[in-house]
Amino acid sequence: MVSSDTGSAKDSIAEHLYSPNSGFPLSEMTDGVRVSQADLDQIGRLMQALVTLRETEQAILDASEKYMKLSAQDMRALHYLIVARNRDATVTPSMIAAHLKISPASTTKLLNRLERGGHIVRNMHPTDRRAFAIAITPETAVAAKETVGRQHARRVHAAARLTSDERETVIRFLLDMAQEISITDAEWATQAP
Repeated sequence: MVSSDTGSAKDSIAEHLYSPNSGFPLSEMTDGVRVSQADLDQIGRLMQALVTLRETEQAILDASEKYMKLSAQDMRALHYLIVARNRDATVTPSMIAAHLKISPASTTKLLNRLERGGHIVRNMHPTDRRAFAIAITPETAVAAKETVGRQHARRVHAAARLTSDERETVIRFLLDMAQEISITDAEWATQAP
């Protein structure tokens, strides 16, 4: 029996959470795909690398939320507004609602909270007098740029170290994996409990 003592330096269970054969038998889960043990070991390292990236991104998100004193949804809205500002695009509340996949009422609450915190301003829409144009404040844009923006920009260093062909391989792999694990056609994901 493997000890799950939390005081030990290494947790052999956690180290293998994403190894292909550590959960359910792979042969039962992959429609007969046959892979050598060496390939399985390498795939396991690849899956762990993806987990490490997700955990690192989550740590950045958590730190930025704490620093900015905002929720993840608030941060997503501000990110959207930063991109809009940099593209000289006008953003309406309905655009934010669609981006965040939230109701108009939730959008109003979010915008009220961000406005009270000094993170956004609402102005009359330049072409539609019935609508508001939402913009991030210069102070919040600078704070976001100097913290989470700088940290995320460092991803370019890792990508730049790859050749053009290697980047295409990584792009193809990530998009292929996203398609393979998509829940679009998964019955269990669309059924109510």
